[in-house]
Amino acid sequence: MSKRTRVLIAGGGIGGLALAQALYRDGLDAVVYERDAALRARNQGYRIHINPDGNAALRDCLPPGVFDLVRDTSGKNTELVAAYTHRMEQVMAQTFPDPGPDFITHVDRETFRQGLFHGLDDIVRFGRSVAGYTITESGRVRVEFAEGGTDEGDLLVGADGVGSAVRGQLLPHAEPRDLGLRCLYGRMPITEVTEPLVPADFERGFCWVGDEHGCGSGFAPQRFRTRPEGRGDYLMTTLVATVERLGIPDDKLFALTPEELWRLTLDSSADWDDSVRALFAHADPETFCPITIRVGDRIEPWRSGPVTVLGDAIHAISPTGGIGATTALQDAATLAGELVAADRGEKPLTAAVADYESVMLPRGFGNVEMSVAMAAQLFGQAV
Repeated sequence: MSKRTRVLIAGGGIGGLALAQALYRDGLDAVVYERDAALRARNQGYRIHINPDGNAALRDCLPPGVFDLVRDTSGKNTELVAAYTHRMEQVMAQTFPDPGPDFITHVDRETFRQGLFHGLDDIVRFGRSVAGYTITESGRVRVEFAEGGTDEGDLLVGADGVGSAVRGQLLPHAEPRDLGLRCLYGRMPITEVTEPLVPADFERGFCWVGDEHGCGSGFAPQRFRTRPEGRGDYLMTTLVATVERLGIPDDKLFALTPEELWRLTLDSSADWDDSVRALFAHADPETFCPITIRVGDRIEPWRSGPVTVLGDAIHAISPTGGIGATTALQDAATLAGELVAADRGEKPLTAAVADYESVMLPRGFGNVEMSVAMAAQLFGQAV
């Protein structure tokens, strides 16, 4: 019996875990190296949109039982996308038909990641950061870990996010670009006290509130179909602003405590409608965390080999497009299909990687450009 393809995956985020599920299901020798000490090691954002392409990719990657778990712990489907001025004057609204109970429209990031991890206990290694790699004389790839030690496989997949060490070595010219926007993620628990504060439209889907001075907020409910242990329903309360509007340099912004970040959202929305400010006021101060919004710029294809990349590691996407998770899932599904074909002897591994990259690159950067265009609409000349 021939030896199965060994795939080393750097990063246990959405794309890395989806890829691992698909490879593990089909019998390939896959291992995931994740720098976090555990799935819940840090705040990483909250509600994530999944579109029809993302649903199809999930079905391609996940065993039926895992897909059912992810679906059953996703959010109840919503129907509205709307935009308002900071005075709560509606400027746009679009409704969508209910896609049915088997369709996932949005997920809680932490719960979603836990679902994708289901059944992978034996192949995910936490607290291990891929710092670099070398190509051996036999054409395999050997990775080095920041914590010490090495591992070797037939293919290394950089699924290690916007700060990817794998991309930094493979494609050092492809460093993501800072859009000049900072995002303060937070959430407001939905309780008997706070539920009456939520505007009716905000219960129906994703609503954007923006002023004319480089600041906006995204609000959306996360009401679980089946509530996972330790999680309650909440309203995502995310503030996005230009660096100039915040008026705080990054070295100070990223040193703020969660409660200080929460207070910053109140200060930044000081002249907004009281109904919006009430949502920030009742948000949980301990849930706030900042991120820099970066995007990948389109690059030319490179010579394919035993190292490749997926998701934000290569085509970082602004959250303004609502398509980052879907794109990572599509990358995982496409790459998994190619690797399974190579493992079966239908094509050489290098050809499989090249075929994946020929699909991933135009699709990913097309979605990046869509997200940047959306950011430009929301923030004008700021991006």
